[in-house]
Amino acid sequence: MTPDLFGRHRAVLPDWLALYYEDPLEITHGEGRHVWDAAGNKYLDFFGGILTTMTAHALPEVAKAVGEQAGRILHSSTLYLNRPMVELAERVACLSGIPDARVFFTTSGTEANDTALLLATAYRRSNTILAMRNSYHGRSFSAVGVTGNRGWSPTSLSPLQTLYVHGGVRTRGPYAHLDDREFTDACVDDLKDLLGHTRAPAALIAEPVQGVGGFTSPPDGLYAAFREVLHERDILWIADEVQTGWGRTGEHFWGWQAHGQNGPPDIVTFAKGIGNGMSVGGVVARAEIMNCLDANSISTFGGTQVTMAAGLANLAYLLEHDLQGNARRVGGLLLERLRAVAARVPHVREVRGRGLMIGVELTRPGSDEAAPEAASAVLEEARAGGLLIGKGGGHDTSALRIAPPMSLTVAEAEEGAAILERALRSV
Repeated sequence: MTPDLFGRHRAVLPDWLALYYEDPLEITHGEGRHVWDAAGNKYLDFFGGILTTMTAHALPEVAKAVGEQAGRILHSSTLYLNRPMVELAERVACLSGIPDARVFFTTSGTEANDTALLLATAYRRSNTILAMRNSYHGRSFSAVGVTGNRGWSPTSLSPLQTLYVHGGVRTRGPYAHLDDREFTDACVDDLKDLLGHTRAPAALIAEPVQGVGGFTSPPDGLYAAFREVLHERDILWIADEVQTGWGRTGEHFWGWQAHGQNGPPDIVTFAKGIGNGMSVGGVVARAEIMNCLDANSISTFGGTQVTMAAGLANLAYLLEHDLQGNARRVGGLLLERLRAVAARVPHVREVRGRGLMIGVELTRPGSDEAAPEAASAVLEEARAGGLLIGKGGGHDTSALRIAPPMSLTVAEAEEGAAILERALRSV
């Protein structure tokens, strides 16, 4: 990136609009799993615009669908019938697993979660929300109010009363020493105790795998156990699938399905990957919940014809090419490769994840103390080697986040792992 563009950025955009790298990067174009910067350098992309380029950069099928739709009409708002929106809603409703599902499209995951919170609080007539510690649900006023990650919560003011539950992080906290069964039982007991001290909440909102939190997750079945407790009290379950949906975890199409023993969630939110870079988010809920609002509501930009055309083409490509299966196979190989690397790097505390959603947590050698400076150093070294990755975690941001497009090949996985190994060893 030219210094001029960096200076212009700082002159007109907020200071809190974070940029990666000491010398920020301007990406000019991409193809497949690769992108190029303004200087012509080529990078293997293992972050996909924060898990948003789900299938591939410049995917011809999506580019064609967008171009053809743009040549007809870009936008008309939800005040008019919209064929691409109806068609994508039909597919999403069918895939959601929710009976008698209704779908509402938004422009982002933040707006999707905001809508889910509106629906839940209106339906249950309660402004109390249960959320997970270390969670992240967006940057709107209400979404920040249920975010359990200090580094992404700029204000304590909120229209909601939020109570935070244990369980989203398996290997840290007061229950980390327990085995999976004991861990789940302890978290359920904590939830029951919490509910005994408050008015009935509207819902629990939870990411099956915490994204910004560093790709942490509970043992499979924890949210199913929570669901039993919630169901007894008519408390809704909102699954935030903004980062985990569409098969990225490999084993399941939705992250909630690892906890689906007691049926699907009441509400599912989605975004990011479905548009493959276009601004698409949404909410799926049972009809009685979706239809509970008793005031007028529309969306100017949610479900525009051009974004819906992109979503339809992208979803069709993902299903026809079994990218969920590819995420399981190639992601499994990448995960094992990185675990082998980590065994020889003292800074690595844990390699975790599933499918093409992998976290590498860094600490100071010989301790559990977070090492955010090490994460930043690895990010820089990986870029120098031709690899783009992300970072996250708690307020210390000491976890590397690896989430390539789901069409990643075995050869590209090996190439990326080799670059990351060199970057880790350089710390």
